[in-house]
Amino acid sequence: MKRLNVVAAGLGWNLLERNGLTSLAGLSFAPRPSVFPAVTCVAQATLRTGLSPAEHGMVSNGYWSETFRKPVFWEQSARLVKGPRVWAARRAAGETFGMFFFQQSLGEDLDLILSPAPIHKHGGGMVMSCYTKPTGHAAVLRRLCGAFPLWRYWGPLASPKVGRKCLDYFEAMTDVQDVDEAYLYLPTLDYAAQKCGPDSPAAKAALREFRRQLERLADLCQRRGCDLQVTGDYEITPVTDAPVQPNVTLRREGLFRTRTVGGRSYPDFYQSEAFALCDHECCLVYGATRARAAEALLATGGYEVPEEGLLRATDGAVVLLAKSGSWCGYEWWTDRREAPDFASHVDIHNKPGYDPKELFFFNRGVVKGTHGRACVVASTGG
Repeated sequence: MKRLNVVAAGLGWNLLERNGLTSLAGLSFAPRPSVFPAVTCVAQATLRTGLSPAEHGMVSNGYWSETFRKPVFWEQSARLVKGPRVWAARRAAGETFGMFFFQQSLGEDLDLILSPAPIHKHGGGMVMSCYTKPTGHAAVLRRLCGAFPLWRYWGPLASPKVGRKCLDYFEAMTDVQDVDEAYLYLPTLDYAAQKCGPDSPAAKAALREFRRQLERLADLCQRRGCDLQVTGDYEITPVTDAPVQPNVTLRREGLFRTRTVGGRSYPDFYQSEAFALCDHECCLVYGATRARAAEALLATGGYEVPEEGLLRATDGAVVLLAKSGSWCGYEWWTDRREAPDFASHVDIHNKPGYDPKELFFFNRGVVKGTHGRACVVASTGG
């Protein structure tokens, strides 16, 4: 391997400055502007295309499908990311490339791909598994590294130590088949900072764990004669106020409509005039009356308009931010008895919005960290 590009979740410049760690594992970091919205899928799509969100089409961790008339979150097809890849010319010239633990990587035109891909059982529960390209590498990884612990990657049992397993898989797979350049995502800093706050003891422990993982990577790259580039994707900031709930407001205004099934409330996107796709601090307002809907939300005093020009969504969404210190909850109900069946547990594909409360059992917890607005991340440059 000649070069390894690491994307570290939550690696903000202010985080390193506050902790006196602007140098880590022999690497010197510097500040760099983030993309907007500063969320996982947007940042990763921009990294691999060099394009703005309006150009590559990933305007959040999910998107509104006009064809299906519903929001879709955490889908993994590489075709969701539009535009040429930054490696295309070099790969055409014979260089090899790999991508590890990236979103929207399945089907990417690369030599190596590794991504968690559990099988959801019809009777409930999951079979933990990883998707690999070439396919045969999956069996090798299971034998060498064991099953990938997806329950440590997200949910109430999420742990910074899952980054160690990411490194185990990455190292084992590139031992079997190396590439000239690789892209690796590390979620190590993400969970504790969202769950407990960016300056909590748990977040500081995660930072120490991240340092150890980075030292391991630096040693690996030194042994392999490989350049190491590390960059953050967003800065996690403290939550000091209750979340805003744009869909509750839009439902009250008669713009977002629901239907009742078995005593529970489910969205009716076919008849709704407006709907807010919520993702951390951001909400993207869709629908025929989205301008009126945005005015209704701004009138509550709980939202801000992003700086002009930060995002021009290709699908015409109106983009709003929760006031600093708050975040956007996807819920459209206030009475718990109305909550749909998926509301109380981890269900990242059925929920029509990002739900950080999945970090708590039964979604009963108070989120202490959030991100999404434009910020300054840490990067080794290059």
